[in-house]
Amino acid sequence: QLQLVESGGGLVQPGGSLRLSCAASGFTLRYYAIDWFRQAPGKEREGVSCISSSGITTYADSVKGRFTISRDNAKNTVFLQMNSLKPEDTAIYYCATTTSIACSSGGPYKYWGQGTQVTVSS
Repeated sequence: QLQLVESGGGLVQPGGSLRLSCAASGFTLRYYAIDWFRQAPGKEREGVSCISSSGITTYADSVKGRFTISRDNAKNTVFLQMNSLKPEDTAIYYCATTTSIACSSGGPYKYWGQGTQVTVSS
């Protein structure tokens, strides 16, 4: 069974850091582009970052310079390192894939994780 599982969320003070993980089972992550999305209460889901199968990365303007996406192929996992966190980063974070090799492929997202809650508050 193909599955994505996020972890690493939690409560952090403004200015703090968290590292989210997106682990895959049933398929090999390195062949596909992996996206991170987030959804805050009462807001639409937004794309945060993406890493292609070749390692090309993209970021939303709101997180550029603060978030870093990476992959560890040996662990079949994609990470989202989040630094200088702000209260407006509070959301449920999801990883997903269209199973395309490239970001922004336009295809439907076929697999989603269950999400991990990130709360930035003092």
